[in-house]
Amino acid sequence: MNSGSTQFVPARGMGILEPIHQMAMWGDFKGSNYLETSPPMILEVDAKLDNQSEDTSHGTAEPANKYDQEASKPTDKALRRLAQNREAARKSRLRKKAYVQQLENSKLKLIQLEQELDRARQQGMYVGGGMDACQIGYSAATNPGIVTFEREYGHWIEEQNRQIMDIRNALRNNMRDMELRILVDAGMRHYSDLFDMKAAAARADVFYLISGMWKTPAERFFFWIGGFRPSELLKVLSPHLELTETQRLDVGNLRQLCQQAEDALTQGMEKLHYIIAEAIAGGSLGEGNYLPQLTAAAEKLESLARFVQQADHLRQQTLQQMSGLLTTHQAAHGLLALGEYLQRLRALSTLWSSHGHERLAPQQQ
Repeated sequence: MNSGSTQFVPARGMGILEPIHQMAMWGDFKGSNYLETSPPMILEVDAKLDNQSEDTSHGTAEPANKYDQEASKPTDKALRRLAQNREAARKSRLRKKAYVQQLENSKLKLIQLEQELDRARQQGMYVGGGMDACQIGYSAATNPGIVTFEREYGHWIEEQNRQIMDIRNALRNNMRDMELRILVDAGMRHYSDLFDMKAAAARADVFYLISGMWKTPAERFFFWIGGFRPSELLKVLSPHLELTETQRLDVGNLRQLCQQAEDALTQGMEKLHYIIAEAIAGGSLGEGNYLPQLTAAAEKLESLARFVQQADHLRQQTLQQMSGLLTTHQAAHGLLALGEYLQRLRALSTLWSSHGHERLAPQQQ
């Protein structure tokens, strides 16, 4: 995008992710300098020497034994060196095994954390929102569209975590741009899938979606019309992308456009609030028969789903526009930063709900 442009570009084609795993290789150290030793010399003693004195024969045997000891020393040295090489190779294999195990443990911990978040969301988010027992579990129990969305969103989180790990490993291993582009396109497509899922959920129950019940409390703290504000994410993530001066200007212009679109949607939502409130309060209050007013208000709610779709469209266009401003390497860093930022928000909710609020709260005097 040129500096100062006010037009969004259409989305590029997205690729399908084929996981690319690259591991650091360790070589086994092997000894190469083996010392060749000849067998000890055999001293042939003439039969005539057998008749010599005992002192003379003792004097001859002592140098022979000394020579045997000296000849055996190079062999011992080679064996020690071979043992050292084998020990170094063993330690190298252990380090490799420990590194791979560490990666697997990290992945398992992340999966367990996501599962805990899902359980906490199912058990506590409705109660925390102040709903009564009749409303708790309404979406999951009686609305098939929301049941499908919650299941698909859980799979979406798992896939996002896997993609984040793939991108992180690719950047560490200095993967080529052509291969890195496959991961970037897959990441962009993954967010597009989320927006499609949310559109279906909005048609099933727009109140469920826009209230953020499917998100953790920390994520709901930043909620805006069913998701995140694009301008806020640009502000948070831009310092991590090592932008050029031209790119900074383009990103600044993009953020300004996002803020203008966000303000327009926010004003529209406020107007819709007022219209629905007027419809509910129409007629005379206190008579007890308010079905006509609720019917009129329900008709106005169709606009609410359109506001969510427009907000998601803005989010999707912002991601695509931002990707177009960056190099492949920068775009990979951007997806990695965005994914980890959302991971941290989810982890913050778990930390706070478990023990963080007790530890961080001011001490009672």
